[in-house]
Amino acid sequence: MVAICIAVGSLIVSSLMIRDLEAEERERVEIWSEAMRSLNHADENTDLSLVIRVLNSNHIIPVIVLDKQGEVLTFRNINKEFRENEDSIAYISRLAENYRAMGKEIKIDMTTDYDNDDYIIVCYDESIMLRRLAVYPYIQLCIVCLFVLISIFALFATTRAEQNKVWVGLSKETAHQLGTPISSLMAWNEVFKEAYPDDPLISEMEKDVKRLERIAERFSKIGSVPEPKQENILEVLERVVVYMDKRTSRKVRIITHFPDTPVRVNLISSLFEWVAENLCKNAVDAMGGSGQIDIYVDETDKNVYVEVTDTGKGIPSGNFQSVFKPGFTTKERGWGLGLSLAKRIIEEYHHGKIYVKDSELNVGTTFRIELQKN
Repeated sequence: MVAICIAVGSLIVSSLMIRDLEAEERERVEIWSEAMRSLNHADENTDLSLVIRVLNSNHIIPVIVLDKQGEVLTFRNINKEFRENEDSIAYISRLAENYRAMGKEIKIDMTTDYDNDDYIIVCYDESIMLRRLAVYPYIQLCIVCLFVLISIFALFATTRAEQNKVWVGLSKETAHQLGTPISSLMAWNEVFKEAYPDDPLISEMEKDVKRLERIAERFSKIGSVPEPKQENILEVLERVVVYMDKRTSRKVRIITHFPDTPVRVNLISSLFEWVAENLCKNAVDAMGGSGQIDIYVDETDKNVYVEVTDTGKGIPSGNFQSVFKPGFTTKERGWGLGLSLAKRIIEEYHHGKIYVKDSELNVGTTFRIELQKN
């Protein structure tokens, strides 16, 4: 705001200076015109040296002198930008008409004792220096605006970097804090297995503990640069389907449409599982606990495509980009971080794309993930 105020103030001051210079140039043209009049009425008592000095002192202001019929008598400081095969006098006459149309003319009475209706018209234009000065404030204003935009961009980039550091630190600290109770639960689970070897609940508890361990592993990888490995994406998605199938309503059907052969791509499997789970959980929420989720996998020579389609309430077209912004949510208790983190995982860790391919209100939504094989 300070920079903009300085630029606007400079623009106002420059405008006032330009107005004063315009008035000064007009006065100089009037003096030059009077010198022309004096030269025309010169006699043996006229100091021609002073008149000629005044006439020759104008080196910057373009002037054109016309007679009362509008014919060009003389001109000075005119850039001769004549067109090919164009008469120079016709060009000067056209310039004079332009000057007169802008009101930049001075009528000088040249009446003598023998002619009661004689005059000349002096047409003039702004000097090159005045034109440059008139343009300079706007150039300055553009530079200041560019500086302001760069400053705002740098500020947002710095703020975003700081926020990322906070999220990374929080993720790693969460993973660290989860490590101790998870290790304790794993030990207790071994004790229970020895004490109750035939109890089916012990195996379920073990699965949940491993699940917690996998979640802690995901948090620990946020902010680091884990190395992707060649994985069969069908096996990774199958684990997600098995997990979601046990933890969702019987009214929700998850149907896979997978190729018959393995589809291998470079993945960080624990993070990619999290993305797929997040898309499935959002689909379940969008459907209100009842509907169908279809997971499609397709591949070409260079890319692998994963699509998650639901039969939920849909997303308005204006929110296709907003759903990936941190804090955007339609849930009463949502944080709005799931899809933003999913986008970051896909784009930064897998160098792929994730976007809303298609959505129709009260019909359903399709999210698409594009991954490069290499």
